[in-house]
Amino acid sequence: MENNLFDGVNRVEANVSDEIMAEMFLDQAMKDFKKGKIVEEIDQSLKNKDKETFLRLTEKLKSVS
Repeated sequence: MENNLFDGVNRVEANVSDEIMAEMFLDQAMKDFKKGKIVEEIDQSLKNKDKETFLRLTEKLKSVS
């Protein structure tokens, strides 16, 4: 009986651990995606020689990093 209880606890801990790892992975993927989009916009602002947008976007990129 006691063994079954420990097995159940170990499975719950493993599930929670897997859930945390999945959440961390998704958070990092979203952060990387946002950074990529901002970098694309920064590149476009440079092509357009739009200093105001460039400065705004570089500040935004710092906050995401």
